[in-house]
Amino acid sequence: MGAPQAMAAPAAEAGPSQAAAPPPPTAIVALPNEAALPNEAVLPVRAGGNGALAVWRGRPAAAWAGAAIPRRHLSFGFVAFLLIVALPVTLAGIYYFFIAANQYVAEFRFGLRSAEPVRAEPGSLFQAGAAQTRIGLDSYVVVQYIASRAIIDDLDKTIDVRRMFSSPTADWVARLHLPAPIEDLVTYWRGQVDAFFDPTNGTIVVKARAFTPEDALTLAQGILASSERLVNDLSARARRDALRDSEHDVRRTEQRLAAALVNLRQFRDKEGVIDPRKQADANAALDGRVRDDLVRAGTQLSTLQQYMQADAPALKLLQARIHALEAQRQTIESEVTDNAASRSQALSRIMGSYEELESERSFAETAYRHALEALDRARMNADRQHLYIADFVQPRLPEKALYPRRLRSLGIVFLIAFAAWAIGCLTVRSVRDHL
Repeated sequence: MGAPQAMAAPAAEAGPSQAAAPPPPTAIVALPNEAALPNEAVLPVRAGGNGALAVWRGRPAAAWAGAAIPRRHLSFGFVAFLLIVALPVTLAGIYYFFIAANQYVAEFRFGLRSAEPVRAEPGSLFQAGAAQTRIGLDSYVVVQYIASRAIIDDLDKTIDVRRMFSSPTADWVARLHLPAPIEDLVTYWRGQVDAFFDPTNGTIVVKARAFTPEDALTLAQGILASSERLVNDLSARARRDALRDSEHDVRRTEQRLAAALVNLRQFRDKEGVIDPRKQADANAALDGRVRDDLVRAGTQLSTLQQYMQADAPALKLLQARIHALEAQRQTIESEVTDNAASRSQALSRIMGSYEELESERSFAETAYRHALEALDRARMNADRQHLYIADFVQPRLPEKALYPRRLRSLGIVFLIAFAAWAIGCLTVRSVRDHL
């Protein structure tokens, strides 16, 4: 419909005598230089209290019925923004600010320490921190244990983990849905419990989340107790292994020594010789005396033969003594050497066998003595605990819920949705430009 347009009509010129006369009661306002358009109606209407008329120009309703009304179409980018960005962010905001349950965090820190001082090795100077030491390796073992099924099985003996994570105070999205198999429980556990080992200072940091402060504290205390039991078991197992190996070495060397002593005793019983080396020394000394007597007797015989006759009794007696000394010398030599005449009783053969048995006995005795010393050292190490937990930050009852982080989570949802929307719009526009 057109807007009413009013124009003041020029009044008829009147003389001075008509200046005081009142204006006519009505006046028609003309449309100068403008004619009625097609399908338009011109209607006179009263414009004011001065009696002037205005003209209403516009189309009648019948003319508007057949005319097309222009419509504003929503762009693809705006619709996509509503679906991809606005709707997910709105739903996320509703969930985080009105539905998501509070989660409390109980944190504690501890480190593994050794009763014995750690000896720095030359190779450890080029390695980072304590990660390559035994304490570092055992710390990684504890961290892996906290994230495994084993600790859940240990905690189930004292704590109902499934009931704790499926608390009625938790929202449907965040809580554990029962009945839950152990695999789902382990996956949920890894999202609620975070353990980290810092190799620069050898500290293990553990954060346990639950839907109530009391449950968070109970869970953290249970994890700390289970970790301490694990460390004690590792130390006790190492001590038992060291002691078992030492005891096995002692038993083995003891059996070797006993066998060597049995063989030596059987040899002595068979040969009838206690110590062939001492007997050889005695035979050597006796052989030396016999040789000396034989030399003196020969000298004396040569002297007597110069002024005595051959059948003199003194010469015959001296010759008989020389023959006896010679026979005695040959007997002694036959006992020491291994000749064909006395092969079965040769002292040299006895000496060879005896030295082998005596060497075996000496080696067995030395090994047995070293094994006993190692066993004593292992027992000393077993009397004290090699590794222990130094919990310098105890778990405490939390007072404020740290999760969910509503603003951060909502910002992450917005950034992801906005990035997806922007990439989609750029992709669609690029495709349209190439068509």
